[in-house]
Amino acid sequence: MHEFNPEYIATLLRSDLPGRASHLKMIPPGRKLAVDASEAGQVRHSSVLLLLFPHEGRIYTCLTKRASGMKNHPGQISLPGGRIEADEKPEVAALREAREEVGIDPSDVLLLGRLSELYVQVSRFKVFPFVGWVDRKPDFVINRAEAEKLILFPIQEYAEHRKLKHYPVNTTTGVLQVPCFLYEGEVVWGATAMILSEFLDLLGKHQFTTTQ
Repeated sequence: MHEFNPEYIATLLRSDLPGRASHLKMIPPGRKLAVDASEAGQVRHSSVLLLLFPHEGRIYTCLTKRASGMKNHPGQISLPGGRIEADEKPEVAALREAREEVGIDPSDVLLLGRLSELYVQVSRFKVFPFVGWVDRKPDFVINRAEAEKLILFPIQEYAEHRKLKHYPVNTTTGVLQVPCFLYEGEVVWGATAMILSEFLDLLGKHQFTTTQ
């Protein structure tokens, strides 16, 4: 039995990651994981932060509902993150975007490692997901220009009791029945669900308990 703590999770992130197999479980119909040759010159890079923190005896992560005025994926549930600037390291971009979107102080975050990168075909972003840890629930400050809602997602609960659903959502290509996680009336799908899927699959290979 292993403990759900930062040292152990960092060890898991250094092991073989499930990557593509996890992403395919949650990929929307008709979408691809690989970059087509015709799209190669249009691919942009972004980073996101899957931030873990203890709250009320359980482990949570922070999700946001993107503002309706955002150019890419408006109104969708996402991890804090955004485009990597020129000459910026991906992990630095993840921390910078988390600070800009939800007020996370980068100096408070212990980076544990990185999950598998993935390609989001509809917006042509290659996403680099990082996993971080803080020792308590942060004092979140939402940037309303980028996020209209903060969601404390009980990731430990989903690790223990996987709650995969299919749900119809409106997309740029019409209504799709997508694999997703449903939580408090919100539909977590697309790239965010794919990233969560890999992290949950990684945890699912092992037994764990929570440290208090």
